[in-house]
Amino acid sequence: MSVDDEMVFKPSAPLSIGVELELQLVRPRDLDLSREAAELLARLERRKLPGAIKPEITESMIELNSSVHTSCVALGAELETVRAAVVKEAQVLNLRVSGGGAHPFHDWSDRRIFPTDRFRNVLERYGYLAKQFTVFGQHIHVGCPAADDAIYLTHMLTRHVPHFIALSAASPYYQGEDTTFQSSRLTAINAFPLAGHIPFVQDWAAFLEYFEQMKRFGIVASMKDFYWDIRPKPEYGTVEIRVCDTPLTVERAAQLAAYAQALAARYLAERQAPGRAVYMVNSYNRFEAARFGVKGRLADPASGTMRPLAEDILDGISSVMPQAAELGCAEALRALAADVRAAYSDANWLRQRHAASGSIGDVVRAAADRWAGRGSS
Repeated sequence: MSVDDEMVFKPSAPLSIGVELELQLVRPRDLDLSREAAELLARLERRKLPGAIKPEITESMIELNSSVHTSCVALGAELETVRAAVVKEAQVLNLRVSGGGAHPFHDWSDRRIFPTDRFRNVLERYGYLAKQFTVFGQHIHVGCPAADDAIYLTHMLTRHVPHFIALSAASPYYQGEDTTFQSSRLTAINAFPLAGHIPFVQDWAAFLEYFEQMKRFGIVASMKDFYWDIRPKPEYGTVEIRVCDTPLTVERAAQLAAYAQALAARYLAERQAPGRAVYMVNSYNRFEAARFGVKGRLADPASGTMRPLAEDILDGISSVMPQAAELGCAEALRALAADVRAAYSDANWLRQRHAASGSIGDVVRAAADRWAGRGSS
């Protein structure tokens, strides 16, 4: 069987990490989304920054791509450097930049697709869903030494999808309303027909068979057409976690990457046998996490029982502390655990800002201040 160049898995350094962060561009005068991604990207191109900064599907957003790191500390330091540069160049254009999984009150019909062939094709294929895709996520990449490892980790990390949703939840408001969800962003992802999860294939060869069949049907042309929660990324040699809202701070983004790295280290060391049962409860568990965050409940596929999601997250963090210590990310995981015990989330922080002022515009302003490093903790 011939394999497209894109589908040749290019091994990467085991447990290396990198992130992608989709950011909101906001007009200070009315705190709505702007349409000036191209202007901001042009200014940023003139600066020598690590990683890459790219357009995203609409003109109201940009994407930060980090370099590859072995340490969450180095990753966090790079993100702080890039964050500062983005905020500074945005100020020149009279723009604000913000994290968060969704803008609290923008109208999706006002969005304009960024003029690239790929994004135009998405608009042609998915219609209005492409504009509704103006939501903002963090993707986490973990390096894999072999293609079969990427498939294995995709299956094993699916067990922790609710953890990453709850720990990153930062989109309680959408279209001017409190959705009552911790993460409303995932509803926009769920609308796509190729959302969800990878089929329960055993190895890379079996996955390639599946991919080629989907390609023959004309359903997909590349891996980018799969909007799965977690997917292998052959051109990078990684497994990619895609369920996180963009956090309100770069510190949180680095902490989430640290948790993914430590989980991958544990599973690669233990080599447990993946189980199909995790996919039986995945839709329910991800809904609970999106709706209730750390206060949700989780169906545990191993025990066949329900348990508090917060308890499950704390057990997950505890289980990888030996790996975290070796990787130098124990402090990051302790910070995540402390927030879980305190029932903290970025979503709740945004709701507190609204409760204090009664203005949804103030929520946007506070989020932009916090992204710039000026907001309250």
